Amino acid sequence: MSFDTRRRDHTIMFVVSYEDGQTAYITVRPKLLEHGDHVVRGIVRERQAKGEIPEGEIKGVKRVRERST
Repeated sequence: MSFDTRRRDHTIMFVVSYEDGQTAYITVRPKLLEHGDHVVRGIVRERQAKGEIPEGEIKGVKRVRERST
């Protein structure tokens, strides 16, 4: 493993689908997903409350990909 690979901050990207057809994307650190992807719905609600993603009725949340930053 190279030095650059070890220092990267890995995140998991999720797409949030709304009942009205909108979509939003969020990234989550893997450490927060230790108990499974189902915890992402709670994270989505927290981010809605903070105004980080749009308000609205959530239709679904799906893992898109893992990414390195």
